Amino acid sequence: MGKNKLFKGKTLAILTGGGDTPAINSSIESVRNRASLLGFRVLGVRHGWKGLLDDGDVVDLTHQPYNGWYGGSALRSSRTNPFPSKKTPENRVPQVLDNLDRYKIDVLITIGGDDTNGAARRLYETEGIPVIGFPKTIDNDLRTHTMHTYEGKEIEAVLCPGFPSASKAIAEYTANLKTTAESHSRIIVLEVMGRNAGWLAGSALFGGASMGLVPEFEITKERKDVFFETVKEVYMNSPKRSLIIPVSEGVRWYDEKRGKVDVVYASSEVDEYGHPRFGGISGVIASEISKRLKIEARAQITGYYARSGNCRRYDRRLTSTLADKVVDLLLREEFGQMPVIRKMVPYQELEEFNAGSIDMGRIGNKSLPKEYYDIDGFNFSDAYIDFLSKILKRMRYEDFEYDFPVVLPEDMK
Repeated sequence: MGKNKLFKGKTLAILTGGGDTPAINSSIESVRNRASLLGFRVLGVRHGWKGLLDDGDVVDLTHQPYNGWYGGSALRSSRTNPFPSKKTPENRVPQVLDNLDRYKIDVLITIGGDDTNGAARRLYETEGIPVIGFPKTIDNDLRTHTMHTYEGKEIEAVLCPGFPSASKAIAEYTANLKTTAESHSRIIVLEVMGRNAGWLAGSALFGGASMGLVPEFEITKERKDVFFETVKEVYMNSPKRSLIIPVSEGVRWYDEKRGKVDVVYASSEVDEYGHPRFGGISGVIASEISKRLKIEARAQITGYYARSGNCRRYDRRLTSTLADKVVDLLLREEFGQMPVIRKMVPYQELEEFNAGSIDMGRIGNKSLPKEYYDIDGFNFSDAYIDFLSKILKRMRYEDFEYDFPVVLPEDMK
């Protein structure tokens, strides 16, 4: 029976590049399983594009057990760019082409964001290499052309594997942190990953946060004053005199000393795609809140927490649905494409008929839409909450419901 499989004798390879997410292994397993059923021998390229340089670093996945629930990438990852860059001016594309030939790779599946899939697209366009991109990012800023219908209006949203699990993690993290904020009557500024987009920071609302700052709407000198006024008002109106403010790591904040709006850098070093490392904006904001408002404020950086841990249910089904679409692309030999979900749907509607594909040249990045953010209130809108509720259903977090009567000295007479 195996001799009659359509792609018997063909080899498909999978690589993962860029930052890890909880859904990468699920993506690998889903693609591997379907490709194997079609008759492909399935190889795994380790360490992203780096695994196709020099002598190559390749493993066989065809008949091996694979745990798709386990987070991260068992194939490892790197931010290697095979094309010339400022950091690495050497053109290493010939090495990639040699290894594709040496390992007899007929089709290459690249699981990554705009950088990894952008390199794959260039290989497809310039060298004719059969590639299919597979979306991946916790920042959720990879343009998937996913439409979200809210109150009769269509909003272009984004839905990428990795984001659902990360958003769930941030919501849970926030809900846990809420008890500390309440115990000390503090404002906690919660720093969340998101270089250029605020999608992930908004998920803190589902854990009890009340405000939020995103990179898309910079905090100018004028807006900064309004922000502090709003923080004080929200804090004073909170029943327990506590507040959690999620902020994306890439928030543009006005610096009085330098007299300009800028991000906060954790390091000036850049990767092979030219990206510096952000980090520390929460500490800056918390410090200024304490000084200006005389309210105790602390910074908390979630760091890699959002991208770590096991794959969540929504992501598991999402990767399976997109892998079904990969089968369709393989059967029709439509390369240079990336599978996507065409419209925002709840868990039970994640099916192939709601999926499609886009040309990899149309990917790019997609910021948080203006419809999802209340710029005057420094908060996420009802439209964003509706978008995220498709993934996280509804806001669930523990709360201490009791309030105690105040005792005055005269009451003790």
